[in-house]
Amino acid sequence: MKKLFPVHHVMGYVFSLILSVVALSVILWDMPLAVGMTILLVCAAIQMGVQLFMFMHIGETGSKTSLYTNIAYALFVGLVTVFGTLFTMIWGYQ
Repeated sequence: MKKLFPVHHVMGYVFSLILSVVALSVILWDMPLAVGMTILLVCAAIQMGVQLFMFMHIGETGSKTSLYTNIAYALFVGLVTVFGTLFTMIWGYQ
């Protein structure tokens, strides 16, 4: 029965909840902008790592090249989408 219980997934879920509470505390405690943004960015980076390695099983396959290629492509598409939207919405207007 111990083999069937997903301990790593439960730990990842609890850790994600803790990181969400930390991010919420930035808003509730009305921290200064620099401190709040630093805490939020650190929490977001850790949350991204937890999601990738715990729930998307990034380290469980033999072919890591295809996984990291897919991550790089998804990051490229996300950045193009964000900066393309900023360009057309903000910088594109005269």
